[in-house]
Amino acid sequence: MTITRFAPSPTGFLHVGNLRTALMNYLIARKAGGTFILRIDDTDPERSKQEYVDAIQHDLEWLGLTWDRMERQSERLDRYAAAADALRDKARFYEAFETPVELDLKRKKQLNMGKPPVYDRAALTLSDDEKDALRAERGNGVWRFQLDHARIEWTDGILGDISIDAASVSDPVLIRGDGQVLYTLASVVDDTEMGVTHVVRGSDHVTNTATQIQIIEALGGSITTFAHHSLLTGPQGESLSKRLGSLSLRDFREQGVEPMALLSLLARLGSSDPVELRGSLEELAEHFEPARFGSAPTKFDQADLFPLTARVLHERPFEDVSGEIAGLGVPDDIAPKFWEVMRANVTTMADLAPWWEICRDGAEPIIAEEDAEFVREAMALLPDAPFDAETWSAWTSAVKDATGRKGKGLFMPLRLAVTGQARGPDMGSLMPLLHVVRAKG
Repeated sequence: MTITRFAPSPTGFLHVGNLRTALMNYLIARKAGGTFILRIDDTDPERSKQEYVDAIQHDLEWLGLTWDRMERQSERLDRYAAAADALRDKARFYEAFETPVELDLKRKKQLNMGKPPVYDRAALTLSDDEKDALRAERGNGVWRFQLDHARIEWTDGILGDISIDAASVSDPVLIRGDGQVLYTLASVVDDTEMGVTHVVRGSDHVTNTATQIQIIEALGGSITTFAHHSLLTGPQGESLSKRLGSLSLRDFREQGVEPMALLSLLARLGSSDPVELRGSLEELAEHFEPARFGSAPTKFDQADLFPLTARVLHERPFEDVSGEIAGLGVPDDIAPKFWEVMRANVTTMADLAPWWEICRDGAEPIIAEEDAEFVREAMALLPDAPFDAETWSAWTSAVKDATGRKGKGLFMPLRLAVTGQARGPDMGSLMPLLHVVRAKG
């Protein structure tokens, strides 16, 4: 069975980069009829907050990315301790005591000598007495996994064949001096014990994957199928790292972005296939192929979400929006007609409220100085409300005959005078909804 997972840290709100990872893992599981696990990486008690756990769940539910089960790493600390003991028994785990300053000096020295800045394994030469002395002086050390200095190779689901020389990588720290289990160990233990078969994540994890493969092997687990997607950039190729806070899913939701617009974009962004608006997650899963994604940085422009959102709304039946329209105060007898007229003229649902105010209360007319006399003459020819589907045609025809105006010179000043908007729904369809306040004078 195919089992995937999404493992966010509850230290902030989900952003578009997180979603890309979550969506890919979700679609792989759903396409195969497998299991999708939401796994909360909350091993850091200082930074992890329940409000962010709740927000993560809310964001995923808003998008329809339902999980089959939820796990919390903070409830699995005993499993990580057991794995650490197993690594010690295999002589693949050792305690190191260097301070950050000492490590930085070592790295600089290695770089000056033209060597890769990897940890020199000095801690392996310490005697028990020396360790006791350092522990008494500095407290507990960190625990590093001792890599086997061989090439680590795998076939990546997106990047293809990968080969990394383990000697070019520092032995990773898996447990901090304060006892906190770090991501690398917790992730390996969870993936192994939960039977995770496929892991999709960002290309910044490639080196981390290499070390995890050796940890999996040391613990007797089966190697997961890994795939590393490209990282997102801004529309000009700029880094998104400083902007991710403004690209949170809750911000998109508040801006009126529709879930299927966001999901449809991210399901194809960075692939060799064009973005296609899909109607459901099932459709997205059916057409999802990780191998069609590339390794080059992928440009993300949030402006692309709004034309897609508009297309979602244009196709939405009244039944799906009746509650929101009722919430605006639109009477039941005209609500279906209101949506029929408006849905092709809004980008987000928030655009409906100003149009309902125009329909209900009339608009503040916009009248250019050179059109003032024309508009006064035209408004005198407007029949009394209520209006019907023929009102606009009959009125403009009468105004044309009376003034000689035609084309844009006829229609635009009247649209501006009646709606206060330069663009919008077809006026023939809109007029029956309008309560027009005649221009005075």
